[in-house]
Amino acid sequence: MSDDEPVPIGVKLGSTRTVLAYPDDDGEIQTVRTLTCLATYEDALTGEEQVLYGEEAAREYPDEVQFMLRSGLPEDEDRAELTEKFFEAFIDANDIPENSGVVYAIPTIDNPEGLENLEDVIESSSIGGALVESYPESLCGSIPARGDDLEAIEEIFVAVNMGSTNLEASGYRRGEQLAPFTTGAVTGNEVDRVLANYIEEETQGRVNIDTQTAREYKEEHADFDEFEPFTDIIQQPGGGSHEFTIERSVMDACNEYLDDAVEEFCNTFLPELANDHMKVYQLALDNRIVITGGMACIPG
Repeated sequence: MSDDEPVPIGVKLGSTRTVLAYPDDDGEIQTVRTLTCLATYEDALTGEEQVLYGEEAAREYPDEVQFMLRSGLPEDEDRAELTEKFFEAFIDANDIPENSGVVYAIPTIDNPEGLENLEDVIESSSIGGALVESYPESLCGSIPARGDDLEAIEEIFVAVNMGSTNLEASGYRRGEQLAPFTTGAVTGNEVDRVLANYIEEETQGRVNIDTQTAREYKEEHADFDEFEPFTDIIQQPGGGSHEFTIERSVMDACNEYLDDAVEEFCNTFLPELANDHMKVYQLALDNRIVITGGMACIPG
């Protein structure tokens, strides 16, 4: 790639994590992930506002850190402004050039104001000088799952996005999104809350963790095929430490999520797809269903 050619960039501004994908100098795709969160503080010497984002912000400012896309979109002007600050800091830290063509993966959410705010964030960013396009997140995630190239754009299939904030499902016919379905009743975030409660019950009240720790346990240990109990140590408020072992809580929470997701998919989405697009429904179910999203990363 010559210096004059725009750099192709892929972006997902997710409710929990933001992802950038771009080619390095050798043409190899680099993928950078960070938590979609922001904390600000006052510089002790200059008094100017400084911005921290991602894991650093969550670790150093746990009480002040803001996850501004918890609903999947920046719902108001304040959250849009925070999202813009976060995104610019992330772009700057990774030296993403203005001379770039950017494709954004957009969630399927019926929230015109939130989508408009996200569009403002995208348009005001310092990248995408050559091109800015957006496509449904589940379609973007389906492309690598369907083949090494762009086969997904030429096929008929169903995609399910199992995200932190929403469960989404859509039919696709040669790139056209059909019968998009979204529910906030089945979410990865709810798994984290349930998991924290189950751990408190399993340890008979001796261990009380926050949802961020619960998410880390889920991401590190959950496995539908070969889950193994694990041990951790917490510091007690009055001093000392407490060692505990988790045998049931993680997979109890994940199995409940999976049951609820299957029920929504089979009893709500599929009948709607069949009612509106019967032929697509029939053809899609002869094909493999694509599963994307954070919860889909759990083995099994």
